[in-house]
Amino acid sequence: MSTSRELLARLVAFDTTSRESNLALIDFVAGYLDGFGVPYELIHNAEGTKANLFATLGPADVPGIVLSGHTDVVPVDGQAWTRPPFELSESDGKLYGRGTADMKGYLAGLLALVPAACRAPLRRPLHLALSYDEEVGCLGVRSLLDQLAQRPVKPLLCLIGEPTELKPVLGHKGKVAMRCQVQGAACHSAYAPQGVNAIEYAARLVVELGRLGEALKAADRQDVRFDPPFSTVQTGLIGGGKALNIVPQDCTFDFEIRALPAQDPYQVIRQVQAYAENALLPAMRAISGQSAIRFTELSSYPGLDTAAESAAAEWIALFCGSRDFGTVAFGTEGGLFAAAGIPTVVCGPGSMAQGHKPDEFVTQAQLDGCDAMLGRVLAFACS
Repeated sequence: MSTSRELLARLVAFDTTSRESNLALIDFVAGYLDGFGVPYELIHNAEGTKANLFATLGPADVPGIVLSGHTDVVPVDGQAWTRPPFELSESDGKLYGRGTADMKGYLAGLLALVPAACRAPLRRPLHLALSYDEEVGCLGVRSLLDQLAQRPVKPLLCLIGEPTELKPVLGHKGKVAMRCQVQGAACHSAYAPQGVNAIEYAARLVVELGRLGEALKAADRQDVRFDPPFSTVQTGLIGGGKALNIVPQDCTFDFEIRALPAQDPYQVIRQVQAYAENALLPAMRAISGQSAIRFTELSSYPGLDTAAESAAAEWIALFCGSRDFGTVAFGTEGGLFAAAGIPTVVCGPGSMAQGHKPDEFVTQAQLDGCDAMLGRVLAFACS
Protein backbone atom coordinates (compact mmCIF):
# COMPACT_ATOMS: atom_id res chain seq x y z
CA MET A 1 0.00 0.00 0.00
CA SER A 2 1.20 3.52 -0.76
CA THR A 3 2.28 5.70 2.14
CA SER A 4 1.18 9.30 2.56
CA ARG A 5 4.67 10.39 1.55
CA GLU A 6 4.56 8.36 -1.68
CA LEU A 7 1.12 9.71 -2.47
CA LEU A 8 2.27 13.26 -1.72
CA ALA A 9 5.01 12.85 -4.32
CA ARG A 10 2.37 11.86 -6.89
CA LEU A 11 0.10 14.77 -5.99
CA VAL A 12 2.83 17.42 -6.00
CA ALA A 13 3.85 16.34 -9.51
CA PHE A 14 0.54 17.65 -10.87
CA ASP A 15 0.66 21.38 -11.62
CA THR A 16 -2.74 22.34 -10.28
CA THR A 17 -2.15 26.08 -10.11
CA SER A 18 -5.63 27.60 -10.09
CA ARG A 19 -5.29 28.91 -13.65
CA GLU A 20 -4.66 25.33 -14.84
CA SER A 21 -6.96 22.30 -15.02
CA ASN A 22 -6.99 19.91 -12.06
CA LEU A 23 -8.34 16.99 -14.12
CA ALA A 24 -5.05 15.07 -14.29
CA LEU A 25 -4.91 14.96 -10.50
CA ILE A 26 -8.61 14.10 -10.25
CA ASP A 27 -8.15 11.29 -12.78
CA PHE A 28 -5.28 9.92 -10.68
CA VAL A 29 -7.41 9.99 -7.51
CA ALA A 30 -10.36 8.43 -9.33
CA GLY A 31 -8.16 5.59 -10.61
CA TYR A 32 -6.74 5.09 -7.13
CA LEU A 33 -10.25 4.83 -5.66
CA ASP A 34 -11.32 2.49 -8.45
CA GLY A 35 -8.57 0.15 -7.31
CA PHE A 36 -10.33 -0.23 -3.95
CA GLY A 37 -13.88 -0.24 -5.29
CA VAL A 38 -14.72 3.09 -3.65
CA PRO A 39 -17.72 4.84 -5.25
CA TYR A 40 -17.35 8.52 -6.13
CA GLU A 41 -18.85 11.20 -8.30
CA LEU A 42 -17.27 14.04 -10.25
CA ILE A 43 -18.82 17.50 -10.39
CA HIS A 44 -17.34 19.46 -13.30
CA ASN A 45 -17.25 23.17 -13.90
CA ALA A 46 -19.29 24.59 -16.78
CA GLU A 47 -16.33 24.39 -19.17
CA GLY A 48 -15.53 20.79 -18.25
CA THR A 49 -11.92 21.73 -17.45
CA LYS A 50 -12.02 21.18 -13.69
CA ALA A 51 -13.84 18.92 -11.28
CA ASN A 52 -14.69 18.29 -7.65
CA LEU A 53 -14.57 14.70 -6.45
CA PHE A 54 -16.85 13.32 -3.73
CA ALA A 55 -16.29 9.76 -2.55
CA THR A 56 -18.02 7.71 0.14
CA LEU A 57 -16.48 4.89 2.17
CA GLY A 58 -18.94 2.95 4.31
CA PRO A 59 -22.73 3.20 4.66
CA ALA A 60 -24.23 6.16 2.82
CA ASP A 61 -27.56 6.19 4.66
CA VAL A 62 -26.29 7.49 8.03
CA PRO A 63 -24.56 10.78 8.91
CA GLY A 64 -20.80 10.65 8.45
CA ILE A 65 -17.66 12.74 8.38
CA VAL A 66 -16.55 14.81 5.39
CA LEU A 67 -12.77 15.01 5.03
CA SER A 68 -12.32 17.97 2.74
CA GLY A 69 -9.48 19.69 0.92
CA HIS A 70 -8.77 21.70 -2.21
CA THR A 71 -6.64 20.44 -5.08
CA ASP A 72 -5.46 23.78 -6.47
CA VAL A 73 -2.29 25.61 -5.48
CA VAL A 74 -1.01 29.17 -5.85
CA PRO A 75 1.44 30.14 -8.63
CA VAL A 76 5.21 29.83 -8.38
CA ASP A 77 5.78 32.66 -10.89
CA GLY A 78 8.36 35.18 -9.75
CA GLN A 79 9.30 33.21 -6.65
CA ALA A 80 12.91 32.28 -5.93
CA TRP A 81 12.59 28.51 -5.65
CA THR A 82 15.83 26.61 -5.06
CA ARG A 83 14.14 23.26 -5.78
CA PRO A 84 11.78 22.04 -8.52
CA PRO A 85 8.37 23.18 -7.26
CA PHE A 86 6.44 20.29 -8.84
CA GLU A 87 8.78 17.53 -7.74
CA LEU A 88 8.87 16.32 -4.14
CA SER A 89 12.31 16.61 -2.52
CA GLU A 90 13.54 16.10 1.02
CA SER A 91 16.12 17.63 3.31
CA ASP A 92 16.42 17.34 7.10
CA GLY A 93 12.95 15.88 7.54
CA LYS A 94 11.28 18.53 5.37
CA LEU A 95 9.35 17.58 2.23
CA TYR A 96 9.52 20.38 -0.34
CA GLY A 97 7.18 21.16 -3.22
CA ARG A 98 4.32 23.46 -4.17
CA GLY A 99 1.24 22.49 -2.18
CA THR A 100 3.01 20.26 0.35
CA ALA A 101 1.63 22.40 3.18
CA ASP A 102 -1.34 23.99 1.41
CA MET A 103 -2.74 21.38 1.16
CA LYS A 104 -1.67 18.26 -0.66
CA GLY A 105 -0.09 16.85 2.49
CA TYR A 106 -3.58 16.43 3.91
CA LEU A 107 -4.92 15.02 0.64
CA ALA A 108 -2.11 12.47 0.64
CA GLY A 109 -3.13 11.45 4.16
CA LEU A 110 -6.72 10.96 3.03
CA LEU A 111 -5.68 8.70 0.17
CA ALA A 112 -3.32 6.74 2.42
CA LEU A 113 -6.27 6.12 4.77
CA VAL A 114 -8.40 4.50 2.06
CA PRO A 115 -7.05 0.91 2.28
CA ALA A 116 -7.59 0.73 6.05
CA ALA A 117 -11.01 2.36 5.75
CA CYS A 118 -12.06 -0.20 3.14
CA ARG A 119 -11.15 -3.02 5.52
CA ALA A 120 -12.70 -1.42 8.60
CA PRO A 121 -16.23 -2.12 9.94
CA LEU A 122 -17.44 1.43 9.34
CA ARG A 123 -20.64 2.31 11.19
CA ARG A 124 -20.54 5.87 9.86
CA PRO A 125 -19.27 6.82 6.42
CA LEU A 126 -16.15 8.76 5.63
CA HIS A 127 -16.62 11.13 2.71
CA LEU A 128 -13.64 12.44 0.76
CA ALA A 129 -14.34 15.86 -0.76
CA LEU A 130 -11.74 17.29 -3.14
CA SER A 131 -12.48 20.70 -4.64
CA TYR A 132 -11.04 23.08 -7.24
CA ASP A 133 -10.40 26.84 -7.26
CA GLU A 134 -10.29 27.40 -3.51
CA GLU A 135 -7.32 29.72 -3.87
CA VAL A 136 -9.25 32.14 -6.09
CA GLY A 137 -12.33 32.58 -3.94
CA CYS A 138 -13.58 29.16 -2.81
CA LEU A 139 -15.34 28.79 -6.15
CA GLY A 140 -15.44 25.09 -6.93
CA VAL A 141 -16.76 23.72 -3.66
CA ARG A 142 -20.06 25.55 -4.09
CA SER A 143 -21.34 23.13 -6.74
CA LEU A 144 -20.29 20.22 -4.52
CA LEU A 145 -22.28 21.69 -1.64
CA ASP A 146 -25.26 22.14 -3.96
CA GLN A 147 -25.13 18.40 -4.61
CA LEU A 148 -24.88 17.58 -0.89
CA ALA A 149 -27.91 19.77 -0.17
CA GLN A 150 -30.05 17.46 -2.31
CA ARG A 151 -29.16 14.36 -0.29
CA PRO A 152 -31.50 13.08 2.40
CA VAL A 153 -28.70 12.52 4.95
CA LYS A 154 -26.64 15.50 6.09
CA PRO A 155 -23.03 14.91 7.24
CA LEU A 156 -22.29 14.88 10.94
CA LEU A 157 -19.06 16.89 10.63
CA CYS A 158 -16.69 18.39 8.09
CA LEU A 159 -12.96 18.39 8.77
CA ILE A 160 -11.10 20.84 6.52
CA GLY A 161 -7.42 19.90 6.38
CA GLU A 162 -5.84 23.33 5.87
CA PRO A 163 -2.39 23.66 7.48
CA THR A 164 -2.78 24.39 11.20
CA GLU A 165 0.18 22.32 12.48
CA LEU A 166 -2.49 19.77 13.49
CA LYS A 167 -3.96 22.19 16.03
CA PRO A 168 -7.77 22.34 16.23
CA VAL A 169 -9.21 25.52 14.70
CA LEU A 170 -12.82 26.57 15.15
CA GLY A 171 -12.90 29.95 13.43
CA HIS A 172 -11.66 32.20 10.66
CA LYS A 173 -12.67 35.48 9.10
CA GLY A 174 -14.87 35.89 6.05
CA LYS A 175 -13.83 37.84 2.97
CA VAL A 176 -15.35 39.95 0.23
CA ALA A 177 -13.16 41.07 -2.70
CA MET A 178 -14.41 44.05 -4.69
CA ARG A 179 -13.45 46.02 -7.80
CA CYS A 180 -14.17 49.74 -8.15
CA GLN A 181 -14.13 51.35 -11.59
CA VAL A 182 -14.04 55.14 -11.69
CA GLN A 183 -14.96 56.82 -14.98
CA GLY A 184 -14.10 60.49 -15.34
CA ALA A 185 -13.50 62.78 -18.32
CA ALA A 186 -10.16 63.24 -20.11
CA CYS A 187 -8.67 66.54 -21.25
CA HIS A 188 -5.26 68.19 -21.71
CA SER A 189 -3.61 68.53 -18.33
CA ALA A 190 -3.08 72.26 -19.00
CA TYR A 191 -6.84 72.57 -18.60
CA ALA A 192 -7.18 70.08 -15.76
CA PRO A 193 -10.21 71.73 -14.11
CA GLN A 194 -12.20 71.05 -17.28
CA GLY A 195 -11.75 67.30 -16.86
CA VAL A 196 -12.71 64.76 -14.21
CA ASN A 197 -9.58 63.13 -12.84
CA ALA A 198 -10.49 59.48 -12.27
CA ILE A 199 -7.28 58.74 -10.37
CA GLU A 200 -7.88 61.58 -7.90
CA TYR A 201 -11.45 60.48 -7.24
CA ALA A 202 -10.30 56.87 -6.89
CA ALA A 203 -7.72 58.07 -4.37
CA ARG A 204 -10.46 59.73 -2.34
CA LEU A 205 -12.35 56.44 -2.31
CA VAL A 206 -9.23 54.58 -1.16
CA VAL A 207 -8.75 57.11 1.64
CA GLU A 208 -12.38 56.64 2.66
CA LEU A 209 -11.88 52.87 2.75
CA GLY A 210 -8.89 53.48 5.02
CA ARG A 211 -11.06 55.58 7.32
CA LEU A 212 -13.72 52.88 7.44
CA GLY A 213 -11.01 50.31 8.19
CA GLU A 214 -9.71 52.38 11.11
CA ALA A 215 -13.23 52.50 12.58
CA LEU A 216 -13.29 48.70 12.65
CA LYS A 217 -10.42 48.74 15.17
CA ALA A 218 -12.64 50.17 17.93
CA ALA A 219 -12.38 48.15 21.12
CA ASP A 220 -16.07 47.22 21.14
CA ARG A 221 -15.74 45.71 17.64
CA GLN A 222 -12.80 43.42 18.40
CA ASP A 223 -12.59 39.67 19.01
CA VAL A 224 -9.38 38.75 20.82
CA ARG A 225 -9.50 35.17 19.49
CA PHE A 226 -8.28 36.48 16.14
CA ASP A 227 -5.02 38.00 14.96
CA PRO A 228 -5.49 40.83 14.18
CA PRO A 229 -8.49 41.01 16.53
CA PHE A 230 -10.55 43.25 14.23
CA SER A 231 -11.93 43.24 10.70
CA THR A 232 -9.63 44.74 8.08
CA VAL A 233 -9.98 46.69 4.83
CA GLN A 234 -7.16 46.67 2.28
CA THR A 235 -6.65 48.08 -1.21
CA GLY A 236 -4.34 45.76 -3.13
CA LEU A 237 -4.36 46.77 -6.81
CA ILE A 238 -4.79 50.06 -8.66
CA GLY A 239 -4.29 51.25 -12.21
CA GLY A 240 -5.26 54.19 -14.39
CA GLY A 241 -4.17 56.97 -16.71
CA LYS A 242 -2.50 57.10 -20.12
CA ALA A 243 0.07 59.89 -19.88
CA LEU A 244 1.08 62.59 -17.42
CA ASN A 245 -0.22 65.39 -19.64
CA ILE A 246 -3.69 63.82 -19.98
CA VAL A 247 -6.26 64.06 -17.19
CA PRO A 248 -7.06 60.37 -16.63
CA GLN A 249 -10.50 59.23 -17.71
CA ASP A 250 -10.38 55.82 -16.02
CA CYS A 251 -9.04 54.29 -12.84
CA THR A 252 -9.69 50.85 -11.39
CA PHE A 253 -8.74 49.48 -7.99
CA ASP A 254 -9.43 46.26 -6.10
CA PHE A 255 -10.03 46.08 -2.37
CA GLU A 256 -11.02 43.48 0.17
CA ILE A 257 -12.75 43.27 3.54
CA ARG A 258 -11.74 40.44 5.87
CA ALA A 259 -14.45 40.42 8.48
CA LEU A 260 -14.79 38.77 11.86
CA PRO A 261 -17.45 36.03 11.68
CA ALA A 262 -19.95 38.10 13.66
CA GLN A 263 -19.57 41.19 11.45
CA ASP A 264 -21.13 42.02 8.09
CA PRO A 265 -18.47 42.95 5.50
CA TYR A 266 -21.14 44.39 3.23
CA GLN A 267 -21.71 47.21 5.72
CA VAL A 268 -18.34 48.64 4.64
CA ILE A 269 -19.30 48.27 0.99
CA ARG A 270 -22.61 50.06 1.55
CA GLN A 271 -20.80 52.87 3.34
CA VAL A 272 -18.22 53.44 0.60
CA GLN A 273 -20.95 53.23 -2.05
CA ALA A 274 -22.93 55.91 -0.18
CA TYR A 275 -19.79 58.08 -0.01
CA ALA A 276 -19.32 57.68 -3.77
CA GLU A 277 -22.95 58.49 -4.51
CA ASN A 278 -23.38 61.43 -2.15
CA ALA A 279 -19.94 63.02 -1.81
CA LEU A 280 -18.18 62.36 -5.12
CA LEU A 281 -20.54 61.81 -8.02
CA PRO A 282 -22.39 65.15 -7.81
CA ALA A 283 -19.10 67.06 -8.22
CA MET A 284 -17.94 64.73 -10.99
CA ARG A 285 -21.19 64.98 -12.94
CA ALA A 286 -21.27 68.77 -12.62
CA ILE A 287 -18.32 68.68 -15.04
CA SER A 288 -19.19 65.58 -17.10
CA GLY A 289 -22.50 63.75 -17.10
CA GLN A 290 -20.70 60.59 -18.24
CA SER A 291 -18.90 60.26 -14.91
CA ALA A 292 -19.57 57.06 -13.02
CA ILE A 293 -18.36 54.92 -10.12
CA ARG A 294 -19.10 51.21 -10.38
CA PHE A 295 -18.56 48.50 -7.77
CA THR A 296 -18.35 44.81 -8.72
CA GLU A 297 -17.96 41.84 -6.38
CA LEU A 298 -15.07 39.59 -7.42
CA SER A 299 -15.41 36.83 -4.83
CA SER A 300 -16.60 36.17 -1.30
CA TYR A 301 -16.84 33.50 1.35
CA PRO A 302 -18.29 33.56 4.87
CA GLY A 303 -16.37 33.32 8.10
CA LEU A 304 -16.38 30.29 10.38
CA ASP A 305 -17.27 30.35 14.07
CA THR A 306 -17.88 26.90 15.51
CA ALA A 307 -18.76 27.00 19.20
CA ALA A 308 -16.20 25.58 21.62
CA GLU A 309 -19.09 23.88 23.47
CA SER A 310 -20.34 22.09 20.35
CA ALA A 311 -20.18 18.40 19.52
CA ALA A 312 -17.98 19.30 16.55
CA ALA A 313 -15.42 20.84 18.91
CA GLU A 314 -15.49 17.75 21.11
CA TRP A 315 -14.87 15.51 18.11
CA ILE A 316 -11.91 17.49 16.77
CA ALA A 317 -10.45 17.57 20.30
CA LEU A 318 -10.71 13.78 20.31
CA PHE A 319 -9.04 13.49 16.91
CA CYS A 320 -6.26 15.97 17.70
CA GLY A 321 -5.77 15.10 21.34
CA SER A 322 -6.09 18.77 22.25
CA ARG A 323 -8.73 21.23 23.43
CA ASP A 324 -6.48 24.19 22.73
CA PHE A 325 -8.91 25.60 20.19
CA GLY A 326 -7.71 28.44 17.98
CA THR A 327 -8.54 30.59 14.98
CA VAL A 328 -6.62 31.39 11.79
CA ALA A 329 -6.25 34.61 9.85
CA PHE A 330 -6.66 32.99 6.42
CA GLY A 331 -9.97 31.84 4.99
CA THR A 332 -11.08 28.32 4.13
CA GLU A 333 -14.03 26.53 2.56
CA GLY A 334 -15.18 25.84 6.12
CA GLY A 335 -17.47 28.86 6.24
CA LEU A 336 -19.36 27.57 3.21
CA PHE A 337 -19.77 24.09 4.72
CA ALA A 338 -21.02 25.66 7.96
CA ALA A 339 -23.42 27.91 6.04
CA ALA A 340 -24.79 24.73 4.43
CA GLY A 341 -25.65 23.44 7.90
CA ILE A 342 -22.67 21.09 8.30
CA PRO A 343 -20.71 21.56 11.56
CA THR A 344 -17.15 22.34 10.52
CA VAL A 345 -13.66 22.45 12.02
CA VAL A 346 -10.22 23.01 10.52
CA CYS A 347 -7.12 20.91 11.24
CA GLY A 348 -4.32 19.74 9.00
CA PRO A 349 -0.58 19.15 8.68
CA GLY A 350 1.96 21.87 7.97
CA SER A 351 1.98 25.58 8.61
CA MET A 352 0.66 28.47 6.54
CA ALA A 353 3.97 30.15 7.41
CA GLN A 354 5.33 27.97 4.60
CA GLY A 355 2.24 28.10 2.36
CA HIS A 356 2.30 30.34 -0.75
CA LYS A 357 6.07 30.85 -0.38
CA PRO A 358 9.07 29.61 -2.39
CA ASP A 359 10.47 26.28 -1.16
CA GLU A 360 7.15 25.44 0.50
CA PHE A 361 7.43 22.38 2.72
CA VAL A 362 5.70 20.10 5.21
CA THR A 363 7.69 18.09 7.71
CA GLN A 364 7.62 14.32 7.74
CA ALA A 365 6.65 14.56 11.41
CA GLN A 366 3.56 16.58 10.51
CA LEU A 367 2.67 14.08 7.80
CA ASP A 368 3.00 11.24 10.31
CA GLY A 369 0.90 13.19 12.81
CA CYS A 370 -1.81 13.65 10.20
CA ASP A 371 -1.84 9.89 9.57
CA ALA A 372 -2.32 9.35 13.30
CA MET A 373 -5.13 11.92 13.48
CA LEU A 374 -6.93 10.34 10.54
CA GLY A 375 -6.49 6.95 12.20
CA ARG A 376 -8.47 8.30 15.17
CA VAL A 377 -11.13 9.62 12.78
CA LEU A 378 -11.39 6.11 11.33
CA ALA A 379 -11.69 4.55 14.80
CA PHE A 380 -14.47 7.03 15.64
CA ALA A 381 -16.33 6.11 12.45
CA CYS A 382 -16.17 2.45 13.50
CA SER A 383 -17.26 3.04 17.10
